[in-house]
Amino acid sequence: MTRKRLAMLVSAAVIFGAGVLSYAFVAPSAADNNPSKLPPAPHLPVQIVPQSMSTVQLTFAQVVKRVAPAVVNVYARSVVQAQVNPLFSDPLFQQFFGATPEMRQRVQQSLGSGVIVRADGLIVTNNHVVEGGTDIVVALSDKREFKAKVLLADPRTDLAVLKIDTKGEHLATVPFIDSDTVQVGDLVLAVGDPFGVGQTVTMGIVSALARTQISASDYQFFIQTDAAINPGNSGGALVTTDGKLAGINTAIYSRSGGNIGIGFAIPANLARRVVEGVEGGLKTGATASVQLAWVGASGQPVTSEIAASLGLARPGGVLVKEIYPGGPLSRAGVKIGEVVQSVDGVGVDDMQSLNYRTATHRAGESVKMHIAAGKSGRDVTVNLTLPPETPPREAATIAGRNPLTGARVENVSPATAIELQMDVMAHGVAIVSVNSNGYAANYGFQPGDIIRSINGAAINRVADLVRVLNASNRWELVIERGGRRLSLSVDG
Repeated sequence: MTRKRLAMLVSAAVIFGAGVLSYAFVAPSAADNNPSKLPPAPHLPVQIVPQSMSTVQLTFAQVVKRVAPAVVNVYARSVVQAQVNPLFSDPLFQQFFGATPEMRQRVQQSLGSGVIVRADGLIVTNNHVVEGGTDIVVALSDKREFKAKVLLADPRTDLAVLKIDTKGEHLATVPFIDSDTVQVGDLVLAVGDPFGVGQTVTMGIVSALARTQISASDYQFFIQTDAAINPGNSGGALVTTDGKLAGINTAIYSRSGGNIGIGFAIPANLARRVVEGVEGGLKTGATASVQLAWVGASGQPVTSEIAASLGLARPGGVLVKEIYPGGPLSRAGVKIGEVVQSVDGVGVDDMQSLNYRTATHRAGESVKMHIAAGKSGRDVTVNLTLPPETPPREAATIAGRNPLTGARVENVSPATAIELQMDVMAHGVAIVSVNSNGYAANYGFQPGDIIRSINGAAINRVADLVRVLNASNRWELVIERGGRRLSLSVDG
């Protein structure tokens, strides 16, 4: 080794600091002085140098310019009752001093975002943004404000559709994309108004698809993204890099309330179905509603243990537990204990994903499902329908002096069960809401409770319930809550 080469190595060690880089000095070989015997140089990746300003200044500015005017701020104002002094709500205090909680009205305002999907002022946002709001205001990107009418607010999908009067002006819109074409790794932009600071655009990628364990709703099926989504972004747009609406930003996973790179958006295909339902009502003059197709069954995910017990090669799919007689799966010949593995070639892993794949089709359309039973499998065509209202819809608010006074009850059919986010196979009479000042609230009845019997008499219809309640001064009630049966005895 030459002195010059040794000096260069020593200098490098001094420059980078002792202990940071280390060198092994070995005795020189013949190859040191024979270039033909040196090992070949490693192949380095080709470095491409930008050749023009266009390749240096890559930007999404043009996409944002098209999309931003179609993303709005949504302000929902509501009046709530608040206690003046929480001490008065203490039961012991009330017992000794006879005081009742003093309530005072307080104005509460929620902030969110929305997306204009039709030029005449039809806007999609989240249901939780406008829920309970009595005064809805929409602010456009140019600062103009409009009072909005809620055409539809659907807690099942957490979507709402608003309408503003544009006086004939055509507004900018964001067109829908087929959200089934979105892939993990795609670049996306989230546009909204986080924390009320003003319209903001963030960028990320699609982190995952088909996230279903985020909400209790039957139709929650999310696109996950790491584009920053914060409070106030709810209802805003998740758009592709060509300016198409891929989803409605809805939720974040966070322990602090701020963004940690896990955000969720409702896919555009479901949002489009909700908008179509509203548009149908606008054309006919009927009340806006969303009627989503169903499969007529309930099921559970197929775990590794279940797959082994059924003789399936791998976990995945939905094990059918119950089938509604005469429902779509029943007419297609699917049996209890079989597994629905895919819908139109797309795998499903739980009831939420199965319901989503069904709900994005219209009633009357058909889908192909792959059904597995043990090691055998088959494809079936399932003709989708709307959930039936059998028994017919019947509702009443209970009055008089009885344990259910103040409760609003309704016959349970597949249609009402879906609306109430109950088990679609439920039946009987369910409590829909409870007045906080009634006896039902004092006895602890809750929305979703199903009244099974009173004084030994089965309750199948609202008329049965009203008759039995009025025929006695003592009530032995059996209710079903979350799959459990609870008993209550009340003397009049």
